[in-house]
Amino acid sequence: MRIVVSGTHASGKSTLISDFAVRHPEFTVLPDPFELLDESGDMPSAALFASQLRIAADRLTTEPVDEMLIAERGPLDFLAYLLAQADLAGRPLDDAFLERATARTAEALRAVDLLVVLPLTTGDPIRVGADEHLELRDATNDVLLDLLDDPDIIDDDLIVAEIAGAPAERLATLEALVGGGARRAP
Repeated sequence: MRIVVSGTHASGKSTLISDFAVRHPEFTVLPDPFELLDESGDMPSAALFASQLRIAADRLTTEPVDEMLIAERGPLDFLAYLLAQADLAGRPLDDAFLERATARTAEALRAVDLLVVLPLTTGDPIRVGADEHLELRDATNDVLLDLLDDPDIIDDDLIVAEIAGAPAERLATLEALVGGGARRAP
């Protein structure tokens, strides 16, 4: 089973994956692509998001298909960041670049069994500091949720689950999905 946990920054991805990994050591954990970059700064930029999209897509298409893995973030996250940042800046993405990024995202998601999305909700807010780029955080959340309805990106065979609630509730929901055999159609 191949799981990707998606969401804007400070949405609970790391906590969910950490809690899941403790109880399911048979799963390989793929860290946030940001951790794999040699970038010394963390200021959001199109180049930074494009690099992370590439890493997130490549690792899903190069890992053995039968490997049990859970990935913190997938290419969909970074496509959402790219679109949200462009929208906030009032500068649309280059059409050719957007087409390549979208195609790469869709291809990588075809190698995924379960896409877990952690939307921001008012019922279970995660406290974050102002240095977390709050406007980008909210905009990315909205774009990410919109992308879930794009049939050019989300294949009919991909199981998508939006999970909310306290950490224990999120973990229980994910475990139920995994225990229920959430799998792509062959």
